Order: sequence, then structure tokens, then C-alpha cells
Amino acid sequence: MIRTHQAAAALAAALFAAPVLAAPPAGPTAERDSAGALAVHWTSPDPVDVLVADRADVPAARARLVAARDRDGSASIADGSTARSYVLLRNARTGETARVAERLLPLEGGSNFRDIGGYGVAGGKHVRWGLIYRSGGTPLLTEADRSRIAGLGLANMVDLRSDEERVLAPSRIDGVPYAAVGYSMASLHVAGGMEGTYRGFPTMLAPQLRLIFAKLLRGEGPLVYNCSAGQDRTGFATAMVLSALGAPRETIIADYHLSTAYRRPENEMPKIDPGMAAANPVAAMFASYQRAPSQKPQPLKTAEGKAFLSFALEEIEAKWGSVDGYLKAELGLGPTEIRSLRARYTE
Repeated sequence: MIRTHQAAAALAAALFAAPVLAAPPAGPTAERDSAGALAVHWTSPDPVDVLVADRADVPAARARLVAARDRDGSASIADGSTARSYVLLRNARTGETARVAERLLPLEGGSNFRDIGGYGVAGGKHVRWGLIYRSGGTPLLTEADRSRIAGLGLANMVDLRSDEERVLAPSRIDGVPYAAVGYSMASLHVAGGMEGTYRGFPTMLAPQLRLIFAKLLRGEGPLVYNCSAGQDRTGFATAMVLSALGAPRETIIADYHLSTAYRRPENEMPKIDPGMAAANPVAAMFASYQRAPSQKPQPLKTAEGKAFLSFALEEIEAKWGSVDGYLKAELGLGPTEIRSLRARYTE
């Protein structure tokens, strides 16, 4: 947890870096500590009021004050409920605010379920919290998890997994409109290992991305998309969403690498029955993962340190000229659609 907090804090400091004269509290982070409280940190030369709300769009005037004129750059907020907390940090001198929330949802039986809000994007804005989530598989959610997720008010779920994965590990998120595009797990096993797989994502996942962006453009409400681990297919989808919203490449890569700390592989697939493994090659593959001495997530990069996601981005640049070119040619996102997305999902 300490290592994860340090990584998240370093990422946030880079993403929320502000000029010395900027008044809103800078570099805000919020992460659950071992006691279950939200540990909030920020930087400000001025005293800061700390307020909490259960929705991301609640203004400071309607939020609950939990600490006034705080000067030490940190606060601990007790949070015993399943409701999601959004923290407003208000400069007590100027009244300007910065909003932050816990990036990773604290799910007992979840894996890598997180909010992509808060990241800095074009024009000095940030991605709105509480509207776009990314996740690993959700077949082992507890009742408390299901209650916490219900509180997000999700309006759409797009499942990026193969037909076989969806049968082996059906989601336990109920009451949310669900969409998927059918394909076989075999299509992920291509020549070239991880490089070949990632180079295939721009073409293979285009139908799923069209679904995601269509729902975002309609503004139907908070959306979550997922694959089994929430890192590879979901990582590529997130790269395209953040690109469309104007996030810089370094932010996209940094968010991608958070999966190594946030995954819980033991929660991504139910225990595979030996009989099923004997009759189903995909089940056999996941059973072999479950028998491995350690399911610890491995860094998403080559031995030389190159992020696997970079291969997908290189493929896009080689075939479409740029990510913008790909978004327009394959997903139908021209300047008008990009402006609409940024107006709705950034602030």
C-alpha cells in the first residue's frame, strides 16, 4: 500500500503540477489507508478547507466540511460507508477549489476497478471524476462490492472480453445495460507475443471502441468498460479515451502502468474445475494461471523497459499517421465529436 501510494502521489504531482502563483490546492491525491480512512494530500501555500460530497458535481457550498483552514497538506477522512466520497479542497484565502477522489475502488472481490477522473488534459482542464471507469473482471464481487458499485449510478457497461471469458466468468454487476462484441480468445494469440497482440488492438478493438464512444457522446451517464485483467485491452481502450479528452502521452502511459499495483488476479476468474479445463482450451489456460506459484502481476513492459502499450501506439502512427487520425478514420471522431467529448467529460 505504501509503495502504491508513493507511485500514485508521484503521478498526481506530475499531472496536477501548477505554477507557483496558482491558488487552487495542487497535486491532490486520495487513497484508502490500512484503517479504511481516506488519506488526502495536497500542496498549497495557503490554508485549505477540506469538504466531502457523495457526488462529483456537488459544489463546495453544498459539501460537508470536515476540516477548516488546514495547513499541513494532509487530512484523514473516516469513511465507513459504501458511498463514494469526492473531496473538495478549497483555498481558504481565494475560495478556489480542486476536486479529488479515490482512484481505485476498495472492492473486496474486485480487481483494478478504477476511475480515470482527475487527469490533466488540454487547456488546463481535468477529466471529470465519477463518469468513466475501467476495470478487470467482476465475477467474484461480494454483496458489499455490489452495493458500492450500485452507488456509482452506472448507466452502461462495455465488456471487452472474448466469448469464452464471458462464459467462464460472468459479471456480477447487475441492473446496468450491458454490451459486448463477440470474438474468440484465439484472436489474441498472434505471432510476436505481447508486441504482436498490442499491434493488433487498434483493428481488433475498433468495434468495441465505437460502442464506448457512442455511449459517451450520448451522455447517458457513468460508464465502465473492462476485460479480464483490466490492463491490456482495457489499457488500450483507456489510452484512446484519454487521448480523445486531450491527455498527454506521459499521463496515458503512467495510468496504464498503475494496473501492476491495482490488479488482484485471484478475483478475475472463478476457480476452474478440472473437468472444464480438460474440455475447454481457454479454461485450461486460465487454470494454468491459477496453478502458478504466484499470481503477482508483472510489469507491463519489455525487459528493456518499453511499455507494451507503446506497440499499439506505434502501429496507429504507422497506419493512420496519429492517434487523432485513428480516432477519425476508425471511430468517426472528428473535431465536432472531440469538442463534444471534452465539453462533457472535462472541467
